[in-house]
Amino acid sequence: MYTSPEDQDRSAAGSGTGDGAGGRGLPTARLAHDQIVRVFGDKPAEPAPPASSAPKLRFELARDMGRDIGSRRWFGGLGTFVGLTAVALAFWPSYAPLEAALPTQIEAANVDEYRSQIIMPLALGSDTGRRMGPTALVRPLAAAPERPQIQMVATLARGDSFDRMLLRAGLGREDAARVAALVGSAMPIEEIEPGTKVDITLGRRASASAPRPLDQLQFRARFDLELALARGPGGGLSLERKLIRVDDTPLRIRGRVGSSLYRSARAAGAPASAVQAYLKALGEHVDMDRAIAADDTFDLIVAHRRAATGERQAGQLLFAGLESDDKPRAQLMRWGEKGEFFEASGVGEQRSGLVAPVPGRMSSSYGMRRHPILGYRRMHSGVDFRARHGTPIVAVTDGRVTGAGRMGGCGNAVRLRHGGGLDTRYCHMSRIAVQNGQSVRRGQVIGYVGSTGLSTGAHLHYEMYRGGRSIDPAGVSFVTRAQLSGDDLRAFRAALAKLKTVEAGEALAKLDQTEAERAAREPLREIDRLDLKRSEPLS
Repeated sequence: MYTSPEDQDRSAAGSGTGDGAGGRGLPTARLAHDQIVRVFGDKPAEPAPPASSAPKLRFELARDMGRDIGSRRWFGGLGTFVGLTAVALAFWPSYAPLEAALPTQIEAANVDEYRSQIIMPLALGSDTGRRMGPTALVRPLAAAPERPQIQMVATLARGDSFDRMLLRAGLGREDAARVAALVGSAMPIEEIEPGTKVDITLGRRASASAPRPLDQLQFRARFDLELALARGPGGGLSLERKLIRVDDTPLRIRGRVGSSLYRSARAAGAPASAVQAYLKALGEHVDMDRAIAADDTFDLIVAHRRAATGERQAGQLLFAGLESDDKPRAQLMRWGEKGEFFEASGVGEQRSGLVAPVPGRMSSSYGMRRHPILGYRRMHSGVDFRARHGTPIVAVTDGRVTGAGRMGGCGNAVRLRHGGGLDTRYCHMSRIAVQNGQSVRRGQVIGYVGSTGLSTGAHLHYEMYRGGRSIDPAGVSFVTRAQLSGDDLRAFRAALAKLKTVEAGEALAKLDQTEAERAAREPLREIDRLDLKRSEPLS
């Protein structure tokens, strides 16, 4: 082991010299050094101090306390660390909060004087800040003057009546009855649609207990009619009818089917309700999953109205068409009082297949089986559908109710008679929604799923009969169609030809206004003129 000269000095200072009182000879560190010199033939750079010389004392403020642990030098470093720590803690700063000056005490009289001069929200007790504080010359008024007029907007809510809305707005009973009579002379009041906004201006009342009289009232009664009431010089109310010119050109929308017929039609600008009606009408004649290609062209025409004042209103679907390679594949137009769609040939809606009586899958088929309650094999003369208790049950096609009530093991049941000697029966209902002798349409709710009669749980047992004999319902489908002929067919084809002359997007053009309409629409206030200019499209 090699020992440096510094370690030799420290070792010699700690153990003493060999020539001292102990008389033990050279220290161990010196012997080790001599041995290393003899082995390697090397001499130290400086000769070791004589054994009789005293050790040199040095003061170290920062000592390495990782060496010579437990020695006198290490304890000296520990004492230095503790002392410096004590000095640092002695000068530790204080974080106590500083004392601030106390707020100025203001008397109540001074607060009232200040409040009349400051500007702050009225809700916090301030005045407007635009007048001086009251003095001895100020005298209180016996009564504050009322506003000469009150302008408001009332909205006709759904289920509300027109006269009750006027009463809530502040009109007196006489004025409300007079307004209702005048409006009723111009149009049926029940035709005013919910959500109609009415501009009302009330005048100055004669006394504090009297209601305010009606000065003016104006609202859009219909899409093509605006009504205005005003009080004349004699004090009576007069009605003015303002007819609005309306163009009824239908809106025709054409486009490529692409990856999604619904998304393509919506992207082309068709209303969502019209697209849904289009898909429903077209689905009765075309296989929507297989027969429509991405390159096909959809063609739909929607009832559309545009007023001279700029408003637009879209109605129901009038025409549904589909083209492949510029050849029409389907042309359907709404016709008749019932609003059904007919093909260009005059053939009405085709209804193919049966509607599922409940939205559930079949759990038991038609045929022989072991009865789950009786325990023996017998004929299962229908099919079972899984459904939760209370699920609506609908008629699979048009028919007439020939039985509705308790039917033995079938529980609460409904029996329907259809054309061609066909009958259907729906069993185990929890509640019946039709009566005996009633006519029902395809898809109409006739009852609700239950577990009455011989039943182990909530489900629908559905049976079908032909000529009084039970048949498998899964192998029967219906097709019902209407056919136009004679004058009805000629009128239908003439209307279809006229409807197809409408150009795509023609109804979107702006309706030109006459000079009288432009002058009537010109606002009186400058701020309204600026709003009108901002709302006009850029040319």
